[in-house]
Amino acid sequence: MNNKFDITRAPQTPLRAERDPRRDGAGHIRGVEATSGGLIRSTLMASGAAAAMLTVVYLPAEYGIDPTGLGAILGLTEMGQIKQQLYAEAEAEDAAAANASVTLDPDTLARLDRIEAQLATIGAVIGAPPAVTEAPRGSAAVAAAAPASAPEPAPEVAAESAPEVVTEPAPDAAPAETAAAVDAAVAAATSDWRDEVSYTLAPGEGIEVKLAMQEGQTARFYWTANGAVVNYDTHGDGSGQRVSYEQGRGVPEQEGELTAAFTGNHGWFWRNRTDAPVTVTLRTVGDYAEMKAP
Repeated sequence: MNNKFDITRAPQTPLRAERDPRRDGAGHIRGVEATSGGLIRSTLMASGAAAAMLTVVYLPAEYGIDPTGLGAILGLTEMGQIKQQLYAEAEAEDAAAANASVTLDPDTLARLDRIEAQLATIGAVIGAPPAVTEAPRGSAAVAAAAPASAPEPAPEVAAESAPEVVTEPAPDAAPAETAAAVDAAVAAATSDWRDEVSYTLAPGEGIEVKLAMQEGQTARFYWTANGAVVNYDTHGDGSGQRVSYEQGRGVPEQEGELTAAFTGNHGWFWRNRTDAPVTVTLRTVGDYAEMKAP
């Protein structure tokens, strides 16, 4: 008798399905159970990560503010400072364009008044032309003062055979004497300045000149690019502080007053962004200890 075991005919024990703890009886995925302590920890961790990103990455890269010092190591602080400088130059350019299209600023008006006073002084030195007296209405006569140096006409010759006489006008004053008088008048009109410096900037070159001032002291200034234009930044630093008073792009000249916000060095930085050399001249007077120039 052949008794061979056939596994296919052996009694089968039903398999028990293992339960997945992540699913319920219907096979749906269970929700994550959260506690108040876990939510607080997650919130604090996310806030800490955001604050770290803000302090280490965002502030140095966007505003040049680096409270931790890591931004300078990563090169982000310099990038932020460049961005802020570009933003400031763009705003100054827009403001200058808006002001130029509306009216003259007070500095320009003060400059024009100063030029008019200098011209009046020069006219007093070299002699102004005599005034013309206007005749009353209805009268045909107009009285006009004749120039003192005008030559008298030559008398007519009675005999036709007499030779013709030509009278030449008297020569004017010597040009050298007139030029000297003009220079003296200009010097007298500008003698109220205390310091004056001039610098020639190559294309792309910049220079900084500052005044040593106490808090609240005021200095009057006038600077010019002598027919060209420059970018400028009026600022101050000292006593652990730094301030930017005004910035501009493509400005030919400026005149006004500078009041120190704190004790330190306050002045100007100019940069030549043109393709040719530019000479910058600065004149100052007022309450300051000394001018700090290169």
